[in-house]
Amino acid sequence: MPILPAGHDDIRVLHFSDLHLTPARKKEIADIKSFISLKPDLVISTGDFLAHKSAVPVVLNALDALLDLPGLFVFGSNDYYEPVPKNPLKYLLPNHGKRVHGAELPWQALDAGLEARGWKNINTSRATIAIKKTVIEARGTDDAHLEFDDYSLVAGEPGKCHIAIGVTHAPYLRIIDGMRKDNLDAIFAGHTHGGQVRLPWPGGSKALTTNCDLPNWRARGLTVLSGEPLLHVSAGMGTGPFSRIRVASPPEVSLVTLTSAF
Repeated sequence: MPILPAGHDDIRVLHFSDLHLTPARKKEIADIKSFISLKPDLVISTGDFLAHKSAVPVVLNALDALLDLPGLFVFGSNDYYEPVPKNPLKYLLPNHGKRVHGAELPWQALDAGLEARGWKNINTSRATIAIKKTVIEARGTDDAHLEFDDYSLVAGEPGKCHIAIGVTHAPYLRIIDGMRKDNLDAIFAGHTHGGQVRLPWPGGSKALTTNCDLPNWRARGLTVLSGEPLLHVSAGMGTGPFSRIRVASPPEVSLVTLTSAF
């Protein structure tokens, strides 16, 4: 992402999303522990840490080494409510705002555990962080898929900073548009699972859905539209426990290098 002012050192951002952790996911836990070897300068999580009522200590243990680094996070719908069995084909259909929730999850304990180690919860707030003498203003929204978002809580031109970024779980167009109007440099999001099921397509594969109103072609990775902040959507690491399938959309985390534009 070439968004830094001239002369600023590169910043390595570890962006992960949609861990959907349960105590049984030993391989995923080991993978998360290995992320520290990527030597990031900043960690950004775009939500859906949880998939089980007993997963909070599992998440904090898996992230332990990363929690010593500067970090920013927001929550997704699966941090608030336990997954329940659903017809997986409904994932490909419009849901018209209807949601089926399980029991409430202990998201407050997750929030307290992450913040106790120094990570900043920007679900409904702005935060300023300095990395390698670059001042970054970050703003976030709560989960738009549950309609918990209220961009007006963080709206407005950035303050005194070198770059301004937005962080949200589900990249609904209303959030992207608000951040565009405020002249942010980049947006980090998750939620889409990269489409989760993709079809072979010339040049790669094509997502069938984003599970929000973001166009399917923007389901994962870095996309650029003229006049918009750069958008990086993580396809995520996990899946819900009742839909453990990915087709042509492998689990991922991303190391995004912020560089000078000149």
